[in-house]
Amino acid sequence: MGGFLLTAIVGAAALLLLSSILIHARETGTINGCDFFQGSWILDDSYPLYDTTQCPFIENEFDCQKNGRPDKDYLKYRWQPDSCNLTRFDGQNFLSNYRGKLLMFVGDSLSLNQWQSLTCMLHIAVPEAPYKLERIQDLSKFTFPTYNVSILFSRKAFLVDIRNEENLRVLKLDSISASKTWEGIDTLMFNSWHWWLHTGSKQGWDVIQYKNVLYKDMNRLLAYEKALNTWARWVKSRVDASKTKIIFQGVSSDHATFAGPSGNCGGEKEPIKDPGEAHPAETVLERALKGLSKPVYLFNRTRLSKVREDAHPSFSFYLFLSFSFSFLSFSFLSSPLLLLLPSPSPFPVTSPLSPTSSTSVSTASGAKQALNNAGKSESRITKIAS
Repeated sequence: MGGFLLTAIVGAAALLLLSSILIHARETGTINGCDFFQGSWILDDSYPLYDTTQCPFIENEFDCQKNGRPDKDYLKYRWQPDSCNLTRFDGQNFLSNYRGKLLMFVGDSLSLNQWQSLTCMLHIAVPEAPYKLERIQDLSKFTFPTYNVSILFSRKAFLVDIRNEENLRVLKLDSISASKTWEGIDTLMFNSWHWWLHTGSKQGWDVIQYKNVLYKDMNRLLAYEKALNTWARWVKSRVDASKTKIIFQGVSSDHATFAGPSGNCGGEKEPIKDPGEAHPAETVLERALKGLSKPVYLFNRTRLSKVREDAHPSFSFYLFLSFSFSFLSFSFLSSPLLLLLPSPSPFPVTSPLSPTSSTSVSTASGAKQALNNAGKSESRITKIAS
């Protein structure tokens, strides 16, 4: 359960930090002068901005303090880039700038954490403003009618489709029908990675399908890349870049390979200093984004979350999944500010993806084996008639 809980670590960091970056760019007239992803977590006694009791709709499993975590210093860390400062969050300003707009998070529980974090932050900023919360199957919608602003969450951990066919859950790497829900949104924030590692009872599918061929299994990095390429083709064919801004988060790191002496993150109380080697899935994501001609912005927050093992909710440490409110201190994005971003340059490749890499990035032995077996032949079941 430890690796899965990493989604709680990043919380709202990616979204909120991005807004600070954009606000900072507006104030200074520059964005290339500072690498916002190189920095460190520092203690700040003015944090957190609020506690969970101020957010009446927060889900119980996302509340560390309510679920028994005894320490609080982990709430007081904020991200400090090495060569600049970030602007603090202003919820009322966000709602004013984003009036009449739709923002949607798409992905797994990381995006769920961020969706709930942002709605809590906005509610705290304008506590008297009415709000409406709706949930229909995999789609959640939080609206502030006064501002005509809606924040949505589409739960699609793999981005591509999973369909039930002949009593099998089929993961279709080249089908993305859920994208119909994403079209027409002003700002889209995507993430996907962690669920690709699940095996056994936690695996979300029974077989994989790609180009009308079924597979019992496939190297997970390869499957992830094929799904990302399907997503990229949707961006190319269906997204109007003049109306919709797209951000893709860096992959969700895990702490299974460098946690504390206990072998998990339970009891850890401060960030680590060395984030270690680059995550192999980073290369896969960067490669997929590099091929896009339309502006899709990579928010590379893997490293800044990877060092926060103290903020990693461990099953042995407290009862439920939760998120660190230290991340709620960052500013969020607004549509006008996104226009300040330059056209994306080719993303740097952090390291070559070796088919025989022994880097362990999984939280389960089965998933570790899936990564270590990169490049080996997949197990084909049968070819489906076209």
